[in-house]
Amino acid sequence: MMNKSLLAACAALSLLAAPLQADDQSALAEAMEEYLEFTEYGSSVMLPEQIPAEDWPNILIIDTRDAAQFEADHIPGATNIEWRKVVARRNEIPREQPVIIYCNTGSLSAQAGFALRLLGWNNVRILQDGLVGWKAKGGFEANQRAIEAAEEASAS
Repeated sequence: MMNKSLLAACAALSLLAAPLQADDQSALAEAMEEYLEFTEYGSSVMLPEQIPAEDWPNILIIDTRDAAQFEADHIPGATNIEWRKVVARRNEIPREQPVIIYCNTGSLSAQAGFALRLLGWNNVRILQDGLVGWKAKGGFEANQRAIEAAEEASAS
């Protein structure tokens, strides 16, 4: 008898919870749709060569890789917040300061950045190609290297 009562209660709760879950999903889908329709392509992406060396100290840099990867190597001055934890730790991320997030190649940090931007952190940018690209393009000197390359090309 008790099992039937418990089963009936669970069934009733699941019927009550189903519309709430559908509403939550609908609201979430609507927010994502609105965000994607009004976001310019590339508006949340930065290339290392777009950031002058003197600007890096003013940027909060977040490494979204796991702690072991961060310990092995990271952009100097970066803070480690694993990509899965970015939303849970969002209150540690300022809204008034430029924020760059990265992972190894940009794919996991893009997910974290998307979530933060949906939540209103419009100051968050994903470092295109992640740590791998940052190193390949010259790290903090990527901007200067790009300027020099452009000057050489225009002089030729």
